[in-house]
Amino acid sequence: MNPPDKIPTKAALIAGFTTIYLVWGSTYLGIKIAVETLPPFLMASARFLVAGGLIAGWIAFTRGFHTTRRQWLDSAIVGGLLLLGGNGLVSWAEQKIPSGIATLIISLGPLFIVLLDWAIHAISGHQNQGTKPSLATFLGVGLGFIGLLVLVGPQLGEGSAHLDPWRVGALVLACFSWSAGSLYTRYARNSADPFTASAMQMLAGSLWLFFVSLLNGEPAHFHLADVSARSWVAWVYLIIAGSLIGFTTFVWLMKHCSPARVATYAYVNPIVAVFLGWWIAHEPIGPRLFVAAAIIIAGVAIITTTKNKIPVDSLAPPSETKSP
Repeated sequence: MNPPDKIPTKAALIAGFTTIYLVWGSTYLGIKIAVETLPPFLMASARFLVAGGLIAGWIAFTRGFHTTRRQWLDSAIVGGLLLLGGNGLVSWAEQKIPSGIATLIISLGPLFIVLLDWAIHAISGHQNQGTKPSLATFLGVGLGFIGLLVLVGPQLGEGSAHLDPWRVGALVLACFSWSAGSLYTRYARNSADPFTASAMQMLAGSLWLFFVSLLNGEPAHFHLADVSARSWVAWVYLIIAGSLIGFTTFVWLMKHCSPARVATYAYVNPIVAVFLGWWIAHEPIGPRLFVAAAIIIAGVAIITTTKNKIPVDSLAPPSETKSP
């Protein structure tokens, strides 16, 4: 049996949220640079294969990699929803969609999570399944979305008439898929501990991504000589920051916090992306950024401090997982 999950300290939760706020805010730029010369699905597949393999190897070396068939089935579902449907589609879409518009579309994620979590509660009829959002939660979601409109809305006019509708649709589908996978992770019974689960999900997601890469003919047309140095650097950064640090932290937070609270990263990430553009690429910033940041922070504060109809503690998964 795995040891029972410990209730995280407030400091640990703050560190976790800070990680996905800051680290994942930088990965959009990393993906954009990586897919300049790397095929998107093959790039993502290799990224998660390496990261998942490293984590699984470390677990096997330190305490043994003990899993069940059910955990692998859950990981295959979650890996398909999060890493193929979510990350893979984003990587593919960012080949043609400007990052500002992509960020705005991806910010639909928190709304999908709140609505899907509410649907789970209504359909299941159980007090420990799903969450009925409060009016304050909807207010926070609305403020976050308004703040994002203020932040990146003016960019919609830049080339918006030439947007590929398939890529835009892929981003919307990616939001829905990521939200569904996040909630599946949250409510999966007899799940592995978050660290083991993240390794399993990355390995399973890598297989899904490679399968789609084969269907698209990416390996047949891929040549190492065509990959630029900056794409390689971005790919390595995505493995370390986006997967080893960011994704494992996300899986851990989904086990210990409400989905609506974890989803607030989608509102903060664009602010981080804009600041990185100013710091690294010397892009200008103006009063609009600070107005948007104030609105977004207000929305995040409401979501993270409000109490939904079902306490978070009642949603905690079973504390023990049986090993084969």
